[in-house]
Amino acid sequence: MKLLVIGQSVADIIDYKGKRTLQPGGIFYSITTLNNLKEKQDKISLVTAVDNNYYSLFKDEYEKPDEKIFNFVDNIPTVHLKIEQHEERHEAYENINQNLTFDVKDLHLFDGILINMITGFDITLEQLKMIRKSYNGLIYFDVHTMSRGLDDKMNRYFRTIPDFKEWAMNVDLLQVNKKELFTLSENKTEDDIINEVLNYEIKYLILTLEDKGAKIFYKENQSVKFIYEPSIEIEVKNKVGCGDVFGAVFFYGYISHKDKNIDKVLKTANIAAGCAASYGDINEFKNLKRDVSQRFN
Repeated sequence: MKLLVIGQSVADIIDYKGKRTLQPGGIFYSITTLNNLKEKQDKISLVTAVDNNYYSLFKDEYEKPDEKIFNFVDNIPTVHLKIEQHEERHEAYENINQNLTFDVKDLHLFDGILINMITGFDITLEQLKMIRKSYNGLIYFDVHTMSRGLDDKMNRYFRTIPDFKEWAMNVDLLQVNKKELFTLSENKTEDDIINEVLNYEIKYLILTLEDKGAKIFYKENQSVKFIYEPSIEIEVKNKVGCGDVFGAVFFYGYISHKDKNIDKVLKTANIAAGCAASYGDINEFKNLKRDVSQRFN
């Protein structure tokens, strides 16, 4: 299996329960997860940006993919994350990079493409359209920080995503959390937004619900159906990167399961996100495959 992963790298300065830590962030979580899940025969290609200041944070995981397309920049974004116990986290940026530049030939050789809009500026709509034009396989798209605008003080705020219909019509699997869902449309109710987005011919709309689990919405005979998977019981020690872990596990599982057993794929991704939330140290992510397998059985 051959996979392409696209997304920005960021340095996270995390303020959680009064403790501040510096960690690798952004597409790091997607790549760490896939490095952990992949079989020997699988090939991963990574498109991201790196700098000299923070590359040491990413090096161990970023050296593992088979193909690395790095945009070398002066500074990757530094993101200040204030994590609240029961509210959406606050995000502020010190700097931000514009879209990644890359020329990946023979896109048709990939079994799937994962695009994670870490900063919201990872690729342009024109780039997505060019990928879709050249590629008939599955595109997994995590809306992520594309859901947030950027004010003059570099704070991120939720807003309706401009031209979202055009973005959605060029992807197959779409991931959002509860807050991000309401940035996809001018509609105000969850049902109306889900109906609208599925009308763009999205195969699955995946909604992560933090400690409530996750849902998948899809259309069958013009009716909206959904599958729900409740969260696993854990002690929460981490609230960063869990959605990225979920997306990478779902993406990998969906493509690798020839029978497309969506219930099993959802359950596995949901367990993985829960395991990620239980890790008190970033080094524990190397145990993800083992921990998911133990919990699944």
